[in-house]
Amino acid sequence: MEVLFYLILLSNLKLFFSRLLYDIIDVKRGSRMNLEHIKKTDPVIAEQIELELKRQQETIELIASENITSLAVMEAAGSVLTNKYAEGKPHKRFYNGCEHVDVIEEIAQKRACELFQVDHANVQPHSGAQANMAVFMYCLKPGDKVLGMDLSNGGHLSHGSPVNFSGLYFDVASYGVDEEGNIDYDDVLKKAKEHKPKLIICGASNYSKIIDFKRFREIADEVGAYLLADIAHIAGLVVAGLHPSPAPYADFVTTTTHKSLRGPRGGITMCREEHAMGIDKAIFPGMQGGPLEHIIAAKAVALHEAMQPEFKTYAEQIIKNAKALAQGLMDEGMDIVGGMTENHLMTLDLRRTGKTGKDMANVLERVGITANKNTVPNDPQSPFVTSGIRLGTPAVTTRGFKEDDMVEVAKIIASAIYASDNEQGLKNLRERSLKLCKKYPLYQ
Repeated sequence: MEVLFYLILLSNLKLFFSRLLYDIIDVKRGSRMNLEHIKKTDPVIAEQIELELKRQQETIELIASENITSLAVMEAAGSVLTNKYAEGKPHKRFYNGCEHVDVIEEIAQKRACELFQVDHANVQPHSGAQANMAVFMYCLKPGDKVLGMDLSNGGHLSHGSPVNFSGLYFDVASYGVDEEGNIDYDDVLKKAKEHKPKLIICGASNYSKIIDFKRFREIADEVGAYLLADIAHIAGLVVAGLHPSPAPYADFVTTTTHKSLRGPRGGITMCREEHAMGIDKAIFPGMQGGPLEHIIAAKAVALHEAMQPEFKTYAEQIIKNAKALAQGLMDEGMDIVGGMTENHLMTLDLRRTGKTGKDMANVLERVGITANKNTVPNDPQSPFVTSGIRLGTPAVTTRGFKEDDMVEVAKIIASAIYASDNEQGLKNLRERSLKLCKKYPLYQ
């Protein structure tokens, strides 16, 4: 018996130290960025994933709609849940074997309701556009009138763009912003009275000011319209209490989970209880089949992370970094649409430089900064060229950047734009951006 005891003890110690050694090696590899099985099965794809990891590690990410998820979120997204088909709702599935995904999906729903202070949340939409589509399918018929923010003024494709389902199948009128980049609420009211929409959409993909949801509710009530608040960009700021919530005012609230909320790529449609059954039916069977339960699990993990006290600290730093970046750019003589930002993003107005958003976004990529070209109010350029660049701080804030770092980023951006034809200058700026990246290692 004594010999058997020591054999078992020795075996357990061996297992313990092998796991400890694995964890140590694993961290040095990059916090479990292990592609062992992909390398064996499909080395071509494995190579591209590794190259993308290297690009992210060596690039300052300023695309406002991107972020960096935790390893916990990625583990959930890459879990065995990808194997499970689960058409329907929790406990009302068309497939057996859903007892565990039912629990996961209900947890995600409960967390979304708690965080956003809403009556009902459907976590199945695959994207923000589909989260919006669910609202359209529920409360509108083809040809019904919609009032949304113009894409070129900061709206989203799914707010009525003529190339999107929202503009193809519905009669859309648009509102925009003034030269200072502010929504003119009196103009919104005027257009609402003129067009009498059945649905008004507020929220944006490129708006740097606080949105007055209460004012939108008043406008919607004046013309008898439903109100949809698309908070995809500001969701993380809303749940942190740093931007007013639309929940008390909107009939429907939609969001993505991968921007300032820092979760996996996906969407959520939320609503008042009276609309819950209709929204659920619009999502399934209306526009989707089986939900992506592995992504829903990742949404649940991200929502849990957003409930922690440190998330508010993170969201506060997003805004601090955005303000530091905007001020730094203005100190370098650059123009920001509307001046100082009030949230996580801003638009660099290049008209005085005589350069285009398309060209300068490419120049910034050469110096290790990713951003995207974007229109400015009354842009003389086409949407494919633009006179602006949109910049956002959620991803660099996740990485650890602080205000002083954003001042350096502003100097790099301004220098690259002013001297975009100076090859040696651009190489020097690349070294400066790389230094910042090494200061804040990613997944290492």
